[in-house]
Amino acid sequence: MGHAARDRTARRDTGPDGTGLSHDELIRYARQLILPDVTLEGQRRLKRAAVLCVGAGGLGSPLTLYLAAAGVGRIGLVDGDRVDLTNLQRQVLYATGDVGRPKLEAARERLRALNPEVEVVAHPGRLTADNALELIAPYDVVADGTDNFPTRYLVNDACVLAGKPNVSASVFRFEGQVSIFDARRGPCYRCLFPEPPPPELAPSCADAGVLGVLPGIIGSLQALETIKLLLGIGDPLIGRLVLFDALPFRFRELEVRKDPRCPACGDRPAIRDLTTTAEQCGVPAGGLADADPSSISPEELRDRLARGEPVELLDVREPFERAIVRLEGETHIPLGELPARVGELDPARAYAVYCHHGIRSAEAVRFLRRAGFRKLYNLAGGIDAWAARVDRTRSRY
Repeated sequence: MGHAARDRTARRDTGPDGTGLSHDELIRYARQLILPDVTLEGQRRLKRAAVLCVGAGGLGSPLTLYLAAAGVGRIGLVDGDRVDLTNLQRQVLYATGDVGRPKLEAARERLRALNPEVEVVAHPGRLTADNALELIAPYDVVADGTDNFPTRYLVNDACVLAGKPNVSASVFRFEGQVSIFDARRGPCYRCLFPEPPPPELAPSCADAGVLGVLPGIIGSLQALETIKLLLGIGDPLIGRLVLFDALPFRFRELEVRKDPRCPACGDRPAIRDLTTTAEQCGVPAGGLADADPSSISPEELRDRLARGEPVELLDVREPFERAIVRLEGETHIPLGELPARVGELDPARAYAVYCHHGIRSAEAVRFLRRAGFRKLYNLAGGIDAWAARVDRTRSRY
């Protein structure tokens, strides 16, 4: 480090009168500084702290906004998506003008506008078994706001191996949960859920839906627990899982104990690197079509239709989804109506079943098999994959 850089660092660390904060920071954080559990020392801790936020979506929005507002010195963001119009119902970090932009670009701009004293570090792309430990290493706390089980287990296992606390949160329809998994002081995520569920039983918010305000509530709780950890105050949610159901407005708290048989943090851990996690949660190299023999890729379905093969299209989404985008010539029967309307389908015909991402259509295929249908294909990735890989003129949602 050069002399000039050292001088700038020294000025930033000492501040006026040796407070460690600039005059603007003293004013900005005044309401926080007067708290007896924070004071100048606590604010200096926040300024020196670094938090890695995995996911810059519904949970990541309130999480990062409140971390930046509180004065957390360095906020790392991991995300590989672009802002989509459907995000804006719940991802308050973004505005309509951001649609189409990389999320990290828009998020960094918004957070810096909120608090220019904070360093925002963008880590474009996905968290993977190859990069997780390297990304996590420089940060004090990891906050997981992802909406899929593979990344959730990857974050957990990486945090256990790196000895980092994982402030974990998730939302589903009208329900949310938050906890802190820190294997040094309590259980990890695998103590609660040892193995990931099958992909077809784990719908994302895109398939199951979520009330837009819910991530705001849960993400704010996630920010609260992160700040408490950094300050070393209060009773953090280690060994406790808080569940929130928005419809009856009910909070519940469950005790989570460390499992001595846990494959990640138990007495004889089986997970010693992230290769195991990738094998457990990763999709086979050939995609979902390799995992399920009934699956058909968008490209293969396109080619079969182009050759004139007798394959009927069956759309099991809701009517409003069909109004956004559909494939021409399909039969439309929402999944919930399929048992009552199965008589409208011919068991002798071949059907390519599709939904948004392939989760509901997989369930429809299982039902139709039990009903005696044999020529069934599940469109891997759903109509979203079709729009992304076969026909980009189609709307995505």
